Amino acid sequence: MEILWFLFAVIMIGAVLGPVLLRRRGGIRQVAPGSPDAADPANYGFLRQEELDIRMPGPDADLLEVLDLVQRTQEWKAASQLLAGTETHGERRWQRVQAFAGAASLELQQRPGGVSDNPGGQWLRVWRAETPKDAGGAAVHAEFLVQQAWRTAAQGTDEFRIILEEAKEACAQAALLSPGDPVPYIIELSIARGLAYPREEFEQLWLKILDRAPAHMGAHLAALHYWCEKWHGSRDLAYDFAEAAAARAPRGSLLAALPLFGVYEHLPEVNLVRGFYESEVVTKAVEGALFAVHSARADDPMLAHVRHLLVFFLVRSQRWSEAMNQLVHVDGHVGALPWTLSEDPASDYAVYRALAVAGYEANGGSPATLPH
Repeated sequence: MEILWFLFAVIMIGAVLGPVLLRRRGGIRQVAPGSPDAADPANYGFLRQEELDIRMPGPDADLLEVLDLVQRTQEWKAASQLLAGTETHGERRWQRVQAFAGAASLELQQRPGGVSDNPGGQWLRVWRAETPKDAGGAAVHAEFLVQQAWRTAAQGTDEFRIILEEAKEACAQAALLSPGDPVPYIIELSIARGLAYPREEFEQLWLKILDRAPAHMGAHLAALHYWCEKWHGSRDLAYDFAEAAAARAPRGSLLAALPLFGVYEHLPEVNLVRGFYESEVVTKAVEGALFAVHSARADDPMLAHVRHLLVFFLVRSQRWSEAMNQLVHVDGHVGALPWTLSEDPASDYAVYRALAVAGYEANGGSPATLPH
């Protein structure tokens, strides 16, 4: 098994250093970096690896502007105003709550501080202290506690459970401040996974979300984790959950892509055989995700999430042209699965991007033939 991992690493590293494209039976041959035959992602307008934004899956100019202001000035009011103006039941509010909580959590990790110091994330504590009835601040605080539990405490320890219990109370407070808001309950889905809610309790929580936002893609992704084999369900339960959601998805909904996330969550640890990615279960899930992408609104905040996962599967199955069609829409931001599970998301994304470019050109593609 070790040799398989080694060979795979050599192939992937080689793709980054200088993948090459020759149309010899549609194959890819590696050449030295700088060779006239070498594939260059920059030819397609793709950003350099060091310029990739790992914070979000896609652009949100308003969020980035406010995040920069809050972190630079340590003033919370702009964050509160942005959330107050964000549609309650939509995907973007959930993403923005996650982003603010994640920023505060990372700040605290980088600057733990002390009693007399200015620890990271102080703006969130001030926000909660000065406006305890601000629903946005309450939701961000609850999500902050969840992220702190998963980042700083080992699963199953007393510390982990204590933080998640505190987060559960914070979710309840946030829900009281905004009764129709699904976000506090979506946050609780991660708590349910960490505290191992019994299935009946989890399903009661899930019904509260369905009552408020039945087609919420972010909520379905969070719930899918609970049903996975590595948590509190099984492969069959996860697939059933994903396929049922896809079947009842309204027209234009990205829920049709949920089975692909279910497949990803149950990938074998080592599988270098192309045939696996051409299997019926994978092909069906990929086609469902492609259909969802083609029928979704161009401004759907969850669209980038699906496109990023499609890049992973399309490259693995050597569907180069289709992978490139997804890359032109998402390049620049890599804060999504599968890259976020890596210690270096930008590097992993760049490897797959280089492979896609190499395969595309090896089969006759060029910047001129790629639609934007």
